[in-house]
Amino acid sequence: MLGKQIRLERIIDRNSGKTVILPLDHGAGMGPIDGLVDFKTAVDAAAEGGANAVLGHLGLALRGHRSAGKDVGLILHFSISTELNPVDSDAKVSVNNVQTALKLGADAVSIHINLGSNTEAEQLRVFGKIATNCLEWGVPLLVMIYPRGPQIKNPNDVKNVKLVARVAAELGADIIKVPYTGDTESFREVVDGALGVPVVIAGGAKGDDLAALKNVEGAIAAGGAGVAMGRNAFQHKNPADFIRATAAVVHRGMSAEKAAAEFLK
Repeated sequence: MLGKQIRLERIIDRNSGKTVILPLDHGAGMGPIDGLVDFKTAVDAAAEGGANAVLGHLGLALRGHRSAGKDVGLILHFSISTELNPVDSDAKVSVNNVQTALKLGADAVSIHINLGSNTEAEQLRVFGKIATNCLEWGVPLLVMIYPRGPQIKNPNDVKNVKLVARVAAELGADIIKVPYTGDTESFREVVDGALGVPVVIAGGAKGDDLAALKNVEGAIAAGGAGVAMGRNAFQHKNPADFIRATAAVVHRGMSAEKAAAEFLK
């Protein structure tokens, strides 16, 4: 397991034990949205702001690699669905494999699982196959796992989030990404039930800067391992500054208010 540990240390800060990840996979499902028209600009901002890793599909590795600037970890994402799916946009399929990720120099791979989707069973089958491949090749696996589907009334309900996090831990995730439950006390239940696997929160849709940072602060206080902050970061008017603020909360334990005041002037 030494290879997996070495790779994990490229995407999780050795000193804080936490991570700031910038997901850039949205374009594959939503098109060239604001902030993702050009990969290299987004990756530059991530590296400059102090993100530990960027995450995206094959196109990120092929079209977003830079030959200058600070280094940043690479997580290759496997799962996709698009807004054009007329039946079930929660039905994720896998479009890549561990061996290709290694050939491209990725430090980790990621998949997206929606529990409650009509295709939950197939998504879990693929999860199991990829997890065993990651064990074989010593590659860390980040699992984005959400309660989503026709019967899910509240995807942020702690009961639902605890369940999906535990499923990810049981099936072999090395990092688990889930929705934030809204407060520190309830999110602590999620972290406590995840068998010691690092749990990061999803940044969510673009919204208020301070509210997003407060969610991160609450998750860290609950024992969370950081955040995968996408649209709130790459769609910010100053993406690198917002990532700096996020990293200060995650790695330095700075309050959301202080980080906003210092970096988002």
